[in-house]
Formats: sequence, structure tokens, C-alpha cells
Amino acid sequence: MTADTERGADPAAHEPGPRTARLEIADGVATLRLDRPKMNALDIATQDLLRELAGEAALREDVRAVVLYGGEKVFAAGADIKEMREMDHAGMVVRSRALQEAFTAVARIPKPVVAAVTGYALGGGCELALCADFRIAGAGAKFGQPEILLGLIPGAGGTQRLSRLVGPSKAKDLIFTGRQVAADEAHSIGLVDRVVPDAEVYEQAHAWAARLARGPALALRAAKESVDSGLETDIETGLAIERNWFAGLFATEDRERGMRSFVEEGPGKARFR
Repeated sequence: MTADTERGADPAAHEPGPRTARLEIADGVATLRLDRPKMNALDIATQDLLRELAGEAALREDVRAVVLYGGEKVFAAGADIKEMREMDHAGMVVRSRALQEAFTAVARIPKPVVAAVTGYALGGGCELALCADFRIAGAGAKFGQPEILLGLIPGAGGTQRLSRLVGPSKAKDLIFTGRQVAADEAHSIGLVDRVVPDAEVYEQAHAWAARLARGPALALRAAKESVDSGLETDIETGLAIERNWFAGLFATEDRERGMRSFVEEGPGKARFR
């Protein structure tokens, strides 16, 4: 019996609530599944869990690619506004760093990541999709950064990742107005890479991830880090990052396997797992 129990406190008050996200692993692909009905609102507990699960996916050798998925109805409709409303300036100064770190952990998973987006991807939901390398959206999906309508700006990377993805002018349009864009417009501005029927979103995202999961894991990591790191620096530094990875891959078994297969069997025949 704890001291709290002795004082008559409810023991259940200290028990953790249901996990609002989880990893589901099959065929080398981890699905990072949001599960906080009804709208997958990204409360503090879910943000922290995203960081934890992203770290697990990054380290697990049986995970070679990742799908971000919110379910058949909604990807994530944004932050938990009721929870956020209770926070003051001092609290948000501390929390904002943890919020960004959670999303950055997803963005820095050193493996291919695809977002499978159905329904709403708004606010933090849109920012989570931006952390992926590739985005497949259902025809009925809607994207947006509506924080301005709350007197705020995006705080989980939206001002940075969105502008890098679609350019500053289009990013400012979405951030300044807070408007929602349908899947076809999201595709036209480069926010989404592929639009498919709603019922096929997860299947196609998993197939894309599974295809890459069969590829050379270290070379894929090198490609992702070279592109992402290069975008954050000048071209000379970016070329140095590329050069170091390129030379380093000559020490890997996958490079030996890929070149041997090319010479002996022809292009595109190598098996890496």
C-alpha cells in the first residue's frame, strides 16, 4: 500500500491511460498507428508516445520502413485544444521544445517513412505528415494549418517543413489564412505525392514501404540523411555529406552484393534481405 492509498487516494488515478499510438510490424514495415478516437487529437501523452515509438522504429533491426497512419476515417485533426487552453506562457515555453522534439524524432527515423493520410490532417496532423518522406492521401483527405484562427502559428515544425516542401509563398498562403485544402490541391502544390481512393490509402502506402524495406537499408539511410541534411546547409557542405556517405558505402555488404549481382545477373536483380 502506498502513501497515497493510505490517505484514501484513488489508486487508479496514477495508472497510465490507454496507449494512443502503437507500432504494428509486418514484413519489415512498422505501421506507427495513431489510435485516439474520435479525431486522433495529439495531446501531450500522444506527442511523447510518438517520440518513444519513433525511437523504437529507428533502432529495431526488423523495421526497415515505416508507415504513419491514423486509421480509415482520420489521420489527425490537430492538437488537443482543450488541453492546450489550460497552459500558460511559462508552461508552453517548456512544452514547445518537447513538442518539436517529438515530431523531429519521426522526421529523423533513418529509414523510409510514408504517411498514409485519410480524412483530416490539420494542424499537428499536417505537421506529422510533413515529417514523412512521402505522402499518399485519400481522395477525400483535407490538409491545413489552421493555427492562425486560434491566434497562433504552427508550433511542431509547420513553418519550416511546409515552406521547404512547397515553397515559402504557398506555405504562407496556408499558414496566413488557415484554410483547408483538398487532396487534389495538396497534390498540385506538392504537399501530397499521390492521391488514391480512400479505401486504398493504407494498402498503397504499405506496399510502397514494403518495396523499400527490401532494399539496401544502409544506402537508403545514407540517401535520406544526405538529402535532408543537405537541405539544411549550403551546397558545398551538402556535397561533402554526400561524398562521405558515397565512399563509406563501399565498405558495406550491400554494396558488394549489389555490384556482384549487376555484373553476374544484370541490373535490378540484387536481393538485400
